Amino acid sequence: MTDRATELRAEGKDIISLSVGEPDFATPPHVIEAAKAALDAGDTKYTPVTGTMALKKAAALHFQRDLGIATDPSQVIVTAGGKQALFEAIVATVSHGDEVIVPSPWWVSYPQMVRFAGGTVVPLRTHAHRNFRFDPGEFEALITPSTNWLMLNSPGNPTGAVYPAEMLKGIGEVLRHHPQVMVLSDDIYAPLNYTDGPHATLANLCPDLADRICTVSGVSKSHAMTGFRIGVATGPKWLIDAMGKLQSNSSGNPASISQAAAVAAFEGPQDFLADWRERFRARRDMVVAAINAIPGLSTPVPDGAFYCFIDASELMDRFGGDDRKLALHLLDHGVAVVAASAFGGKNGFRISFATDEAVLEEAIRRIGAALA
Repeated sequence: MTDRATELRAEGKDIISLSVGEPDFATPPHVIEAAKAALDAGDTKYTPVTGTMALKKAAALHFQRDLGIATDPSQVIVTAGGKQALFEAIVATVSHGDEVIVPSPWWVSYPQMVRFAGGTVVPLRTHAHRNFRFDPGEFEALITPSTNWLMLNSPGNPTGAVYPAEMLKGIGEVLRHHPQVMVLSDDIYAPLNYTDGPHATLANLCPDLADRICTVSGVSKSHAMTGFRIGVATGPKWLIDAMGKLQSNSSGNPASISQAAAVAAFEGPQDFLADWRERFRARRDMVVAAINAIPGLSTPVPDGAFYCFIDASELMDRFGGDDRKLALHLLDHGVAVVAASAFGGKNGFRISFATDEAVLEEAIRRIGAALA
C-alpha cells in the first residue's frame, strides 16, 4: 500500500499515507552530527561482522538502562534493522516440523520468517475487547513437544498492545514447565508506552529464563532513524554466535556510518523521548475519538506504539467480506491504509498515527466521507 501510494502521488494524485510505521519527527541533531563526524573521519570501511565494540557497549547500556536487562557486549549483535535480528534468530533455530506460537494480529513479517525457515506458525488469537492481550493459559494450551518459540511484541504492531508485568510473569511460569520453549521478545517500540508505568520485558522480570530469551531493540522508532537500518539483540551467547554466523554469510556488517550514529543515539541525550511520547499520545487520543465517531468503525485505545487496529465488521457486506477491497476503496478516496488480513486479522484495517496532526485530521475526514 505504501508503494502504491507513492506511485499514485507520482501520477499527481493527492494521497495521504497512513500505511507505514515511521515517526515523522526529525532524527535528533546529535545523531546527525555523529554520522557526519564518522564520514569526516573516513570511518567508511568494513567493521566487525556483528558490529563495532563501541556500539555493542552502547547497546548493552541501552538494554540495562531502558529495558532493565543486564548483558555483556559479547552477548549483543548489531544488525541491519531489528527485522534482520528477528530473521536470524528464527533461521538459526527453526527447522521443518518445529512450531512457533505467534500472537495474532501479528506484524506481517513474523509468520513469513517462520515459514521461510520451514517451521509451522501456530496462531494465538487475541481480541479487541481484551486489548489484544492473551492469557498465559491460552499460550500453554498451544504448546506441544514441537514448540520451540513464542514471539512477543510489546508494545505491539499492529494493535498497540502492551503486555503488563503480571501477564509476562504468568508467561514465565508457563515457560518453567516447558524447557524447550524459547521467547523472541521484540521491544522495538518500548519508548512508546502510554500506560504511565515502566516498560515491562520478560528477560528483566524472569532472569532465571534469560538463557531462553532473545530481546530485540533498536533506534528506528525511538530516535526516528528508520533509514539508518540499525537493530540490536541480546540473548544467550550460543544464539548470538549462531546469528553472527548467518550474518557473516549473508549481509556482513551493518553500515559503519549508521553504527556511529547509533552509538550517539544510545549514549546521547534521551530527554526528547518524553516530549515525542506525549505528542504521540495526543495524536492517539485524537485519532481514537475521531475513528469511533465514524459509523461502522471502532477501535480500542492502543496502549503503545503508533497504530490503531480498526474494526469495520459492520461495513464488510459492502465489500464482499474482503477487507482488501475496503482498503482499496479508501485508497480511491485518497488515504492509504493496510488491510487487517495482512496481519492475520480480518474485517478492518490498520492506520499509523505517526504523522502531523493536521494531516491526520484530513485523512480521517476522508475516511469518513469514503464510508458515508
